[in-house]
Amino acid sequence: MTANASRSIGPCLNAQSRRPCLGHVVLRALVLCGWVALPAYAAPDPAPMPSVAAADQGPPAEPVQPLIEQAREQTRMLSERFARSVDSWFGDEGSAEPGSRVTSGQLSLGAFHRRDRDTDVDFRFTARFRLPNFEKSAFLFIGRDDPRTAVKDTPESTAQSGRQQLLTSRPEERSFLGGLGGTLGKQFNFRVGVSAHLEPFVQLRYDRTWAVAPDHVVGFRETVFWSRGDRFGSTTALSYEFALQPQLMLRWIGAATITQETRNVEWSSNVGLYRAFGSQRLLSLEVLSDGTGTQGTGVGLSDRGILAKWEQPLYRDWLLGEVAVGHFWLRPDSQSPRGRAWALGGTLKMRF
Repeated sequence: MTANASRSIGPCLNAQSRRPCLGHVVLRALVLCGWVALPAYAAPDPAPMPSVAAADQGPPAEPVQPLIEQAREQTRMLSERFARSVDSWFGDEGSAEPGSRVTSGQLSLGAFHRRDRDTDVDFRFTARFRLPNFEKSAFLFIGRDDPRTAVKDTPESTAQSGRQQLLTSRPEERSFLGGLGGTLGKQFNFRVGVSAHLEPFVQLRYDRTWAVAPDHVVGFRETVFWSRGDRFGSTTALSYEFALQPQLMLRWIGAATITQETRNVEWSSNVGLYRAFGSQRLLSLEVLSDGTGTQGTGVGLSDRGILAKWEQPLYRDWLLGEVAVGHFWLRPDSQSPRGRAWALGGTLKMRF
């Protein structure tokens, strides 16, 4: 039963306590409860026909919230309920704390097609929550993502586009993962959680940025991780940003990952030019490459490509759409010559 139903039952009990005529009161209370609780499950009633008097009073009231707003509110409400439930494991001091526990949430649905592969439909959900009863520096995270990139903490795991779906040669899997995280000082943070099939993982990350000159920022990130599949491993990421103009930026991100299981380097590089047009509208052109090492023999796997993207809000400032088109030069294995393929993708993102 919903909260609406529980609220409608309360007045009925109060009415019965007076008991001027027990049979009539019970009958009326039951009819009232059914009438109040029904709108919680039934579709909204159609708007009444405006009368002549109402027409003289001015324009009619605004319609009910669009379906997309209701979907966003429901997603946020369920996320908040989940966060409060987990936070209650550590106490009840923050149960009545005002404000939202969701500090970062996004739901996205995308479709990506590259000529040499089947179309990939990508659904992702990520959210980060405050836990007042745990610690001020701790957070809860849940999501649906590729566990391999999330556990290894590669730049693709935090990308705001589908470039990894279009670029990488290996198939990606999507599954839910989640856990607890916290901060250790200003530069260190950790995460402990489970990924697909309840596989545990642990991360310790060091993240630092330096403003080496006006409009020049250098970043360094080192993540040490452990998972049952890869055992121990580390990911090193470097970045460089240069603001050419207030609305134009050049950015490079490079990363390398090595694990105890494969003992081979997985690397990626992204050089991009980003032009902002205000109101969250962004045009970008990226030169991408990724691949694997060779352990000293042969030619490693690698893909190269150019990707152009346009992103803009579709409804208010929290529903955004992105369109991407690219051309890739790929080598599926070390024995094959490099081929070519066009790619097209689109993503719908809802922030909550």
